Amino acid sequence: MAGNSQRRGAVRKGGKGASVGSGGQRRRGLEGKGPTPKAADREYHPAAKQARRPAKPAGSSGGTSSRGAGPTTHSGTRSTTRRAKASSEVVAGRNSVVEALRADVPATTMYVAGRIDSDDRVREALKIASERGIPILETPRGELDRLTDGSVHQGLALQVPAYEYATVADLIDPQMPGIPLVVALDGVTDPRNLGAVIRSVAAFGGHGVLVPERRSAGLTASAWKASAGAAARIPVAKATNLTRALEELKKAGFFVLGLDMDGDVQLPGLALATEPVVIVIGSEGKGLSRLVSETCDQIVSIPMSSTVESLNAGVAAGVTLYEIARQRAAG
Repeated sequence: MAGNSQRRGAVRKGGKGASVGSGGQRRRGLEGKGPTPKAADREYHPAAKQARRPAKPAGSSGGTSSRGAGPTTHSGTRSTTRRAKASSEVVAGRNSVVEALRADVPATTMYVAGRIDSDDRVREALKIASERGIPILETPRGELDRLTDGSVHQGLALQVPAYEYATVADLIDPQMPGIPLVVALDGVTDPRNLGAVIRSVAAFGGHGVLVPERRSAGLTASAWKASAGAAARIPVAKATNLTRALEELKKAGFFVLGLDMDGDVQLPGLALATEPVVIVIGSEGKGLSRLVSETCDQIVSIPMSSTVESLNAGVAAGVTLYEIARQRAAG
């Protein structure tokens, strides 16, 4: 036979009946199945899933999950964690925690490492936290490392609300003891430098610190740590515009002194130390900005060896504040 006649099962039969093995399936496959069901009636269609969801209560936000209002669960961890980071800080280190507790800084939780080597600071922290009803959680050191972003926590950390900044008007307080003394930072972006400045201000009888809102370090957990708890006692004010804030302080009777290596007068010869002063410290790389420099009543330099080009903000603040405190005590 020709063609496929030699292939088994391909023998052509006479008549118009169904082919062997087809069972009429092809003919049935061509028959119509009726109209397509609506999207909401199809079980796995997104419209059907949306229709099965319970209606949201009146007044609820369209994009907010109701799970976020309650305690953190595994399903709501991501969004809740973002809110927690934006609204709280973790103070790490034994000195910082004790100082914050002594100053009655509001705290939500104290974390203590398991099998911590207890000393006077740890015992005092536990005592104050217990008296104030602050929850104390024994926490693995690995978890403490994560909570404190890898900083040196010494087995002790305290979760506190976000820092509430003072205003420029708060620094102009006639009830403050002694001659007013404020340090302003211009472009200092390292929070550890901010913490060191706050610590020096507290050590040498200063009354406050002023930082601009933009391009400046804020009072983060790193700054708290570097201040060794002094941030609990020294107000830090935030200004929308540093130049205008300095002008406001000048109107209140302050002299504004900027620190720069090319100053008009050297620090030991400063004649305004016994007056209300604002010491302005610029960034280590760029120094004072032009507008801030023009606002200063006097530019002061710190005498240094020629082998050193500049000091960081924390060291410069400590040296200057010490000299002002010395002159005030002598006068």
